Amino acid sequence: MAERTRWGGVFFGLALAVLAAFHQYKLPPVLPLLLDQYAYDPVLAGGFMSIYAVLGLLLSLTAGRLLDGHGASLVIAACGLFALGCGIALIDPTEGLVVLVARGCEGLGYTVLAIAGPACAQRSAAPAQMAFVAGLSATWVPIGQLAANGLAFPFAAGGSWRPVWWAALAITLAMALWAWRFAKAFPLGSHAAPQPKPEGRERRLLILASAVFMLWAGQYIGFMTWLNHYLVGTLGHSPGDAVAAASLAAGFVLVFNVLVGIGLRAGLPLAPLFVGSIAVEVGLWLLAPHVEGGAGLALLAVYGVACGVTPVCLFAMPPTIMGRGRVNAGGFALLMRGRNVGVLAGPLLLPLILEQLGWAVAFPVYAAVTAMAGLGAVVLVRELARSRA
Repeated sequence: MAERTRWGGVFFGLALAVLAAFHQYKLPPVLPLLLDQYAYDPVLAGGFMSIYAVLGLLLSLTAGRLLDGHGASLVIAACGLFALGCGIALIDPTEGLVVLVARGCEGLGYTVLAIAGPACAQRSAAPAQMAFVAGLSATWVPIGQLAANGLAFPFAAGGSWRPVWWAALAITLAMALWAWRFAKAFPLGSHAAPQPKPEGRERRLLILASAVFMLWAGQYIGFMTWLNHYLVGTLGHSPGDAVAAASLAAGFVLVFNVLVGIGLRAGLPLAPLFVGSIAVEVGLWLLAPHVEGGAGLALLAVYGVACGVTPVCLFAMPPTIMGRGRVNAGGFALLMRGRNVGVLAGPLLLPLILEQLGWAVAFPVYAAVTAMAGLGAVVLVRELARSRA
């Protein structure tokens, strides 16, 4: 951890993570178009998102270890994998399995940057700025999602998806150039004495935090993957309007990521924010089947607010559990492993529920899953309180 915050390292790490989220979320805004043009099987289409999680689940711990010694090289290689995936999809999008392979290449890059980015940002932070930087670290998903939605909006409205992939390719090459020039100057890994690995009680608490992240990410990523399809296919909105509605939720997520980071730095207690935000999300899932029109849009906005709070608390767990002076890529890799399971399951399970039972059943199922995450959060904050005592 830095004695003085190195803001260049903070924003470099954030940019790496945003690139990862941008590639993952460039799919949902154009998914209705892809399903219409190429008639992909819905479960296979869910796999276009979940393949990121499969690879992250298998390789995140390995990536965390490698980043502690070879961070700069791995970041540049990750950018190359993103570029390769974009190229494959542009060459032959007609075959779903080919697109799955392309998304798999991107998923390998995502596995690296989703760990390197937050680790770089938080290792660049001084103790006084750690809570604020934890909030910034959580913004990488909504920033990437908003960037993808903003880029896709005019093209989705016009019935085209290819320009989004070409733009993603150009952005990735620019990031690779930045990484090549500056990555070695920032703490992607620890080149000093190795940091102790989380063991015993620390490891158990990180595993519990990882399980909460798994359940929470499953409902959030699953819903965000199929939200545009729901708005277009079920409610009859245009693709452009669907992108705008999804961006509303992502915008509130982003704003409250930053606000909660500032609040934690100012001394707001983490526990009530963590548990309370998940409780709100449970209530929203229970209300969702009973609202429509403008009330539904308001519900989506409140969902974005709550989902802006929860991930900040989760990304703050490694330094909270391990201590600010001991946080390393391995701690984040363990946390991300749970998230990757949720990202794997959410986009795949939701279309199966919809195909058999419809959205009327999907909403209470999501309420139950989120309630389980809330129960895990209660146990986690109680154990943290006992540790401090």
